[in-house]
Amino acid sequence: MSQPQDYGQMGVPIGQQSVDARADFITKTYNHLMGAIVAFVGVELLLFGSGLAATIAEALLGGSWLLVMGAFMIVGWVAQNTAFKTESLPAQYAALGGFIVAEAIVFVPLLYIADATAGGGVIQSAAIVTLLGFAGLTAVVFTTRKDFSFMGSFLRFAFILAIVAIAAAVITGFHLGTWFSVAMIGLAGGAILYDTSNVMLHYPEDRYVAASLALFASVAMLFWYVLQLFLSSDD
Repeated sequence: MSQPQDYGQMGVPIGQQSVDARADFITKTYNHLMGAIVAFVGVELLLFGSGLAATIAEALLGGSWLLVMGAFMIVGWVAQNTAFKTESLPAQYAALGGFIVAEAIVFVPLLYIADATAGGGVIQSAAIVTLLGFAGLTAVVFTTRKDFSFMGSFLRFAFILAIVAIAAAVITGFHLGTWFSVAMIGLAGGAILYDTSNVMLHYPEDRYVAASLALFASVAMLFWYVLQLFLSSDD
């Protein structure tokens, strides 16, 4: 879940550096992204294998499911801003690691419901669709080399609207429904375009951990709402 950032005073953007520097930055970013995905899966396997997932799911589902959704979005915003604003590499890694663990915990109720009601197949299907969508959107940016940073203001506004919608639904008891998931899938796709463009052009050279965190957050949001959509279609 990307948040538009101010790159103006963060050093020379990667897009203005040498081909070798750009290639090294992109390689580091996507290696860290793959590592984050593997770590996320590992934490989930640990939670479900140890039986902790059931306890976590019961605790989180004891409140409002919409509050879990709100926590999912807020955790991403806090972690990304923490990673981006610090120059310390250990602090960036700490933010990435903390975000992976937090996301894994917040994801537990959704995965628990999916496994209990639809079986593991729906989780695998949602993961495949998410990875294919991410690969396709990444290819769009890399092949067109278009700068999608103009989407920053729109994404900020859309995320605020999404949080307001979730808060309003909590207060009124209104069901957001399938179309909210569809809209959020579109928003996650826009965030991936924005993040990928920034990885290619705008991030400072020393922020590859922050860049991977931003991409991971957007991929996680895409997976979250794809899985939600799959589950709603089974109702």
